[in-house]
Order: sequence, then C-alpha cells, then structure tokens
Amino acid sequence: MNQQITLFTPLGVETAPEKSRPILENIQKSFKFIPNLFGVFANSPVLLEGYVGLEKTFDKGSLSAVERQIILLSASVENSCGYCMAAHSTLLKAFMHVPAEVVSAVRANQPVSDLKLEALVALTKVIVRERGHVRAEVMDNFLAAGYRKDQVLEVLIGVALKTMSNYLDHISPTELDPAFQSEA
Repeated sequence: MNQQITLFTPLGVETAPEKSRPILENIQKSFKFIPNLFGVFANSPVLLEGYVGLEKTFDKGSLSAVERQIILLSASVENSCGYCMAAHSTLLKAFMHVPAEVVSAVRANQPVSDLKLEALVALTKVIVRERGHVRAEVMDNFLAAGYRKDQVLEVLIGVALKTMSNYLDHISPTELDPAFQSEA
C-alpha cells in the first residue's frame, strides 16, 4: 500500500462549509462528538449529505442494526480500511453487545459461529472482492441461511456506504478518534 498524504483535514461545525454545518451538528448530537471521518466528509457538503442520506435509507431496511453493522465491518475489512474497521468494531462491541469473538472472526477472515451472520459476511465480502460478481453457491448459502432475495439489495447499500468512506480514508488517511482507539 502506498503511503498517502492527508489531502483533507477534519472540519468542525465552526470551520466547515455552511451547508455541512447543520449535518455536523446532528452528527455531534448523535455521537456526542464529530468522528474525524465525518469531519473529512464535511469538506464536501455534497459527499457529507449523500453519505448521511444513504445511511438513513440503509437504516430503514429490514436488516437488523447488528446485521447492518456487520455488513459495514465486513466491507471495511475487505477494503482494508483501518479507520472504519475500528469504528464499526467499537459500535458492535460497546453499543450493540456483539460478542468479541464474532467481531474478531469477521476482522480475521475466520468463520463466524452464527451461520446466518456468516452467510451475510460471506456475501458482503464477495460482493466487494468480486465487484458484484457473486457465485451461485454464495447466493444460495445467503438465502438458505434465512435471508430474502430483496435483502441482497440492502447489502448493496451497505457496500456503497463503505465504498465512499473506505475509499475516502484511502485517498486521505484520517486520524483515528480516541473513542475508536481500542479497536485499532
């Protein structure tokens, strides 16, 4: 991996472009701080609004909050995004009380003991790695695990979200927030 220079610095409510400010204020209320990656997103009000809007849409789907975070973590692992792996690992363990061994398995590319979650992880990683070319066996396992066909489309939303954030972190590496340091 090439060592990148930081093109964008995280912005706060007072330093962000005017159109980013209300979105950052909402993020600050939700997290109790502005995660650095959102501060970097704020350099482009269009990207920040698009990401947050797609995230809100993703949250309206039929997948559980844990399943959505598992998708986001799995895509981040496949895209080798340390910032996002740490952030989603923290959310899964500290706030959603997902067992550490499940999070560790996803991060280490090891099988997850819960077969339904394993099928979700496998599908997500294959979508990212193979750029959407999913073998029938992977899709069959996903459906056999109890997921529906329409939920494949929800997985795509999570992959799209992580494509934006993972790639932004690759283009302009972002300092990991103290809140996520334990999962670095």
